[in-house]
Amino acid sequence: MRAELRATIIDVCNRKIAAKGESVGVSFYAFFKNRNDQPALLMEAARWWIEAHQLDHFEKATKVKALVESGA
Repeated sequence: MRAELRATIIDVCNRKIAAKGESVGVSFYAFFKNRNDQPALLMEAARWWIEAHQLDHFEKATKVKALVESGA
């Protein structure tokens, strides 16, 4: 996963955790704007989320952040 996407995921997870607590869930769509202006990046996130890690549609932000920080 490219560094830009990793940084975005960590930032979004940190903001959601700070706002709503440790149990807040996210989907990979949370890391993108409402319009699909970066389709290649969206597909990269989807492949990481669905194919590589077989995550559910919503996962705890703490889990996603830990996966990204570990380099998984």
